[in-house]
Amino acid sequence: MPSFRLLPVLALSTLLVAGCTSPGAAEPGASTAPGGQDAAHESRLDLIKSRGSLIVCTTGDYRPFTYKDPETGEFSGIDIAMVQDLASRLDVDIEYVQTTWKDLMPDFLAGCDIGAGGVSVSLARAEQAFYSSTVLDDGKTPITRCGEEELYDTVEEINSPGVRSITPIGGTNEIFADENYPNGEIIRFEDNNTIFDEIVAGRADVMTTDAAEVKWVDNEYPELCAVDPDNPFNFSQKAYLLPLGDTVFQEYVNQWLNLAENDGTYDAAKEPWWG
Repeated sequence: MPSFRLLPVLALSTLLVAGCTSPGAAEPGASTAPGGQDAAHESRLDLIKSRGSLIVCTTGDYRPFTYKDPETGEFSGIDIAMVQDLASRLDVDIEYVQTTWKDLMPDFLAGCDIGAGGVSVSLARAEQAFYSSTVLDDGKTPITRCGEEELYDTVEEINSPGVRSITPIGGTNEIFADENYPNGEIIRFEDNNTIFDEIVAGRADVMTTDAAEVKWVDNEYPELCAVDPDNPFNFSQKAYLLPLGDTVFQEYVNQWLNLAENDGTYDAAKEPWWG
């Protein structure tokens, strides 16, 4: 009798075990990344090393983070110095894919390993990519001709009929302008490298961009002055774009950033631009 009463229990145990190991389930000890990828064998980290190069998406038009010299074709900037350091630590070459703010996400998803160059953290981008640890707190700040700062030191003043607010096409600056300046005139400009010349020339009144860029422009253009960059209109952060679901590569990049921020590497990258 005791042996017969055990049969249903044994049968139930067998069914439970079978249910926990359904066809296609990972073997014990296997590591699976989001999306069903094997994290140990499908990480971009392995691909970068086997390829021998780090592919970087960057716009080349957003100083102090990324700039492509039109004469030499060379890239420079804080984030350029940083990705060069990352490639060096990986012992691989570096390949740049120049993109635009409008095409940043499509170009990144087409095959870049990392997106860099003053990339702001946004939930829309987070739906398509991972971010690294943040490297900078920031926020939208106006810049205008010196002597006119008090005319544009609030959102309400800029959001007024007749105020010409210039913004590059694509990216978070254009989104901010569309959301906050519906009553003003928004000028959408293609070339972010020469956009500030439009304000100097009087063809635009103000530009609202990240405080980090505003501080650089304030030093580079004697005609232009930042409008209270230490108290921006909103809060944002900057980080690096990474492949969605690849926790192995994300962890590697975050550990690299931790080292770089504590061994002087990040400070050295900033020094030529901010001093």
